[in-house]
Order: sequence, then C-alpha cells, then structure tokens
Amino acid sequence: MEIAIAGAGIGGLTLALSLHAAGQKHVTLFEAARELRETGVGLNLPPHAVRELTELGLGDALAQAGVKTTELAYRDPAGKLIWAEPRGLDAGYLWPQYSIHRGRLHQLLVQAVQQRLGPDAIRTGMRAVSAANRAGGRIELRVRDANANLETCIEADLLVAADGIRSAVRDSLAPRPVPLASNGWVMYRGTTTAAPFLGGHTMVIIGDEHQRIVVYPIGDGILNWLLVRPRGGEEPASELGNWNLQVAPAKLAAFVQDWRYDWLDVQELVAGSAIAWEYPMTDIDPLPQWTFGRATLLGDAAHAMYPFGSNGASQAIIDARVLAYAIGTRPDVDQALQWYEQQRRPTTAEVQTANRRQAGDVMAKISQLARQAAVSDAAQELKQTESRYKQLAGFDVDTLNTRPSWSVIEGRPAAGGA
Repeated sequence: MEIAIAGAGIGGLTLALSLHAAGQKHVTLFEAARELRETGVGLNLPPHAVRELTELGLGDALAQAGVKTTELAYRDPAGKLIWAEPRGLDAGYLWPQYSIHRGRLHQLLVQAVQQRLGPDAIRTGMRAVSAANRAGGRIELRVRDANANLETCIEADLLVAADGIRSAVRDSLAPRPVPLASNGWVMYRGTTTAAPFLGGHTMVIIGDEHQRIVVYPIGDGILNWLLVRPRGGEEPASELGNWNLQVAPAKLAAFVQDWRYDWLDVQELVAGSAIAWEYPMTDIDPLPQWTFGRATLLGDAAHAMYPFGSNGASQAIIDARVLAYAIGTRPDVDQALQWYEQQRRPTTAEVQTANRRQAGDVMAKISQLARQAAVSDAAQELKQTESRYKQLAGFDVDTLNTRPSWSVIEGRPAAGGA
C-alpha cells in the first residue's frame, strides 16, 4: 500500500516509523520546509509518549538527548510551594518522563526515518495544498514544490494529514475550513543557559490565573521557559497559528521583575535568552469528523490544543501509534481508519476541553485558594485535577503500565492487542 503523509513533524515522523514497524514499506512524507533543521524550544514527553517511542527502538537515543523529569511543582507568585508530585519512574511508571529540545527530538526522528525507510522517504520543500478522493480507492495530494516553483499531484492509497493546526489538507476535505480559537492569552517561549534549580530534574509552574511561567531543564546548563499571560489592550494582535514571531526577551523580563527567589531568578532567566518567540494561545474546537474517504487527520491537524499537561506532541505520537496499529491489524484500510477515529477522536476531544479548563477555571480556583492561605485545599484541588487529567489522557500509572502494546509484528498485535 502506498501511504502519503503531509507533514514531517513529530506526529508524521512517528507515524512513518510506526507504519514501517507494522510492515508498510511504501511510506513517503511531504514536508513544506526546504531544510530539516533543529528549531524551536523545549517540550516535555510524559511516560505515555516515552513508552511509544521506546517501543519504536528509540529509548536509548531519548535517554541521551533528554533530561529525566522527576518532579512537577506548583508555586505561587511569591515562590511558595503549593503542591508537588513525583513524575516518571519516581511515580511508579515503567517509563521515564523526559524534557527535551524539540529540535533534538525532531532530528532524532528524522534520522530514524531516513535509516529505516531510506534517504528519500522525506521530500522537503513540498507544501501540501489540497487533497481529493479519486475513483478506485485512491487519494490525490496536491503539493507546491518550492524547489521547482510548481504544483504537482501525488496519488496514494492512503493520505494522512499531519500538516499542523492550519492544515491545508483538512480544510480542503472538510465541509468548511476549521476556524482557529483563542482565549486572548499569549505564550512566550525561550531557552537560557543557566544553572540547575531544585535538584536539576524539576518542572516548576509559577504564578496564578493572571500570569504564570513553566520552567524545566532540557540539557546540561539549558533551561526552557514558557511564560503565559493575557495580551495587553495596547498590544497588537498576532496571527493565530504563527510560531515565527520573535520578541525581545528584555520586554518579557519586565513582566516578571518581582519573581526572584533564592532557588531561581525568573527575571534573569527570561532576560538571559538570546531570543524569544511569541505565540497567541490557539486551539481548535473538537472536530466531528477526522476521516474523509482515504484521508485522515493526525496531531494538530486533528486536535490542536492549549499546551497544558504536556500533551500536544504526546497525543500526536499516540495518534501515530494507534493509526499504524489499526492499519496493521484491521482487514482493510477503510475499517482501519474507522477504528482509528473511534479510538482517538473522543479521547483527544476530552483532552482539548480539559486543557481549556486548566488554562482558565482550574488555575483561577487554585490561585484563589492559595491567596486565602488555604494551601492544603489548593494542593488537594491540584492533586485531584492532575489525577483526572492523567486518566482521560491515558497516562495514569496503572492504565499505562498494564495496557497492551500498540506494536504490530507480522500483522499481529505484539502483546495481545487492544
């Protein structure tokens, strides 16, 4: 079967590796970028994502490229601890949790794809424009070839749209274009060379419902930070879904000028970045349909979500594994796509909705309790929220540790199926 993947991001690359492991040899990725470079900042891979990449044979590479996250801690704007919990192996999982530079993870996946599927498996400079189903169970992908400055058509038996939140493939197949949504908040991201804090393996969330920052290490002497706050009334609106807007770190450091603690100077951290990136908080509403004939959606194209719970990339990785499992174990591609959507669409819709709640109501309630000196109540609320979130996102300890594998070996489930 000929399979085309629009987009060679984390989700698309994981899908290619998973399909190859499931016996599919004719898989091609079409990537808009002309060059596959290490770009972006950091991301967190909880155990449910690490399990999938480990089962693809990437466990050792992840251990070398990432930093084990052993604790998640919430602190108020004064730096006072509200609640903390162990993460990864320390929490009883069979797989660790890693913090890693997005670019390093991407290159790790690119190298694995090129080694296993061949150097020509990823075609760069090929931006997906549209798609259409054809007679005989074929799908046509139209791409703009930046190298030749022309549009061309590629036919396949299956097309997977992994081309991001502003997916051209999705919008060409769906009844109407999918609008992007925002709560008016803005994310600012950066990395800084700095000394470790709180033991060197902690992810800390500092702040309240008005402003907060997430900080964690992604390498030796490198801290990743993500500052989120409402856009000021005098600030011009940015384009939704655009990751490429740069902003001066000094401007952002002024927002956290009072956030200086004996274990971390947040103002110094933000000001010390060589560059920072601005991104309006953007997601999409849960979609009523992912599959259109011989095309289906994956990752942000299917369920772009606010970056809470470390689940954007993780859910894309799980999409990839479940889709490859479905193709490897169902009688035909149509049944595989139907089963894949039944498995993934309801779950990711719940995660999207939960991330919206965490961005608003949950943080407001916790912050109010903390300000009222009801720290134990705030801690209990956080504990319950995290527990519910892990269950709906599929990474509570018992479920993840006992769930059968999504791997496929010679057309059969590797460990009993699902």
